[in-house]
Amino acid sequence: MSKTFYITTPIYYVNARPHIGHAYTTIACDTIARRHRMLGDDTWFLTGTDEHGQKIERAAQAAGTTPQQFTDEVSGKFRALWDRMGLTYDDFIRTTSERHKRGVQALWKRIADAGYIYKSHYTGQYCVYDELYVDAVGAGAPCPECGRPTETVQEENYFFKLSAFQERLIELYTKQPDFIRPETRRNEVLSFVSGGLRDLSISRSTFGWGIPVPDDPRHVIYVWLDALANYVTALGYGSEDTTKFERYWPADVHMIGKEIVRFHCVYWPAFLMAAGLPLPKGITAHGWLLFEENKMSKSRGNIVRAETILDVLGADALRYFLLREIVFGQDGSFSFDALVQRYNSDLANGLGNLASRTLTMITRYFKGEVPYPSNAARSPQDAAIAEAAAKTIADFGALFDQCQFSKALEAAWGLVSAVDKYIVENEPWALGEKQDEDSRSRLATVLYTSAEALRIVAALAHPVMPEATAKIWAQLGLGEIGKFDLTQLRWGQLQLGTKLGEVQAVFPRADKSAIERMQKMEEAKDGGASAAAGASVVGGSTQTAATPVAPGSSAAPVKTEAGKAGAVAEGKISIDDFAKIELRVAQVKVAERVKGADKLLRLEVDLGNEVRQLVAGIAEAYAPETLIGRKVVIVANLAPRKLRGLESNGMIVAASIEGGKPVLASFLEDVPVGARLK
Repeated sequence: MSKTFYITTPIYYVNARPHIGHAYTTIACDTIARRHRMLGDDTWFLTGTDEHGQKIERAAQAAGTTPQQFTDEVSGKFRALWDRMGLTYDDFIRTTSERHKRGVQALWKRIADAGYIYKSHYTGQYCVYDELYVDAVGAGAPCPECGRPTETVQEENYFFKLSAFQERLIELYTKQPDFIRPETRRNEVLSFVSGGLRDLSISRSTFGWGIPVPDDPRHVIYVWLDALANYVTALGYGSEDTTKFERYWPADVHMIGKEIVRFHCVYWPAFLMAAGLPLPKGITAHGWLLFEENKMSKSRGNIVRAETILDVLGADALRYFLLREIVFGQDGSFSFDALVQRYNSDLANGLGNLASRTLTMITRYFKGEVPYPSNAARSPQDAAIAEAAAKTIADFGALFDQCQFSKALEAAWGLVSAVDKYIVENEPWALGEKQDEDSRSRLATVLYTSAEALRIVAALAHPVMPEATAKIWAQLGLGEIGKFDLTQLRWGQLQLGTKLGEVQAVFPRADKSAIERMQKMEEAKDGGASAAAGASVVGGSTQTAATPVAPGSSAAPVKTEAGKAGAVAEGKISIDDFAKIELRVAQVKVAERVKGADKLLRLEVDLGNEVRQLVAGIAEAYAPETLIGRKVVIVANLAPRKLRGLESNGMIVAASIEGGKPVLASFLEDVPVGARLK
């Protein structure tokens, strides 16, 4: 009998249309759900929309419509986008649905019957934007979460005895350290609860857009008690049919953004404890998706639509980028340049190229049938690929189960790189031109080995990139990839003589116009507002922050094409001067703030043959965690200097835009670490 697995997204607030920040969370959950289905688990994947509260009521009034019409429209946009992206949710819950209302009222009654709800009066500050009671004093005091002015609320409320659960919550976090992941979020919650809990107002009586309190319809239930209950109401809690609730609850994973940790890790388990219901097994909080180093939000006007990426590069490109580029749990940066660079290096030049070259050669040399790997023609190189594949299978699964998606994909693409190198070293195209039996046997072995490694990468990556891997699977002549049992994945399962399908490019290379098209689409959406800041351009050339010149260099004559010495114009440098500057590609391994210096970061960068320490004035533009793994350009032969007592052995190269904000030099193509720029 298969085990059950229940995963949820947060339900998304319908004050604005969906953007890629919403897509990020939902893609992560969809990927996990797909993998568990391939592992044979009885999987249930829930998403939906949060539609009550004062903020929605006011937004509807501003739009000249009713709250129900407003929420119907925006909720429909979420569902339409998830369907377009092919997300495999099993249920989509709306908090305005009758099934949800019944369940919320049933939960309220159960908590009240247990003696944890009482009526009193509340006077204090309330943030309408976050639907959050805040510890602040005075009208207009800023919300600690979003910084917006709060409103003074004076009304009769029902209160939940949250203070009664302080010790039980601390015991939960202590005895189950994996209840909240990552550890940084757990520590934040533990610190908050240890500081003392006050009873929580759980009703409002000054507006009406919400679920009525049982037996007291003058009050509506606090939007967060309403919203959090979706995880059980979607399973039938509070209805006559509780089959799904008994089957799937408690949830295995609540996936949330870090800004709603308190509600999920403090209020929700306390509500469940009060109701005598089982707690979820774990809550995983990811970081923010940053654009131009700011969290995406409607108020900042920096929202990027998922539709833009879907139109230009497709859903798989977006899925892969978000899970590969961003260390899950940390904040991560999004830019169109980085998206296209990752797409070309990992997908077009990586997996796509491996599939195309391997399957094309099998078609050409073996009439499109998987060849027989001859034992007589085997070499240690073949065994090394098989061993690498077995290790990749084990590593990928272990990392994925820990939500280390980036490292899991890095492991899989390590196998792609190993096979690419294997193909180059064995030159199957040269073996194919020879007619002797030994060459033919060796060719068959090389192509079988490459195709089998391709099959394993496709199976592992399918939950992340379902469309592309399904195409590769079909080209390999195999069945429906989604039904493949991942628990059985191992080397040597590709059947000899399997007839390949039609070989087609899976990831056509994207040129620079892809970036321009996406930027223009976002600008058109924003009514002309720029979607991405660039370096300032004067006279058709890009201005950088500074031109790095080797110490002691001076203007000197330069050879013209005719071989004659020509004078160097005033303010210019000669080619000989430029040649003194050693620009190299480096990869950031460590990044951290310099204590007492708001603008400085300490970096450790890999130059291929050595690791250097650099001190760079980019702290106001880049969060340290967003730089890990990034490839940058450095001046490698600059004389060392000390900054804040730290020796800096080189200088990072960046452009300067308005306001002096640095933008790091980068690449569209995949450039090896240590490469010299000329």
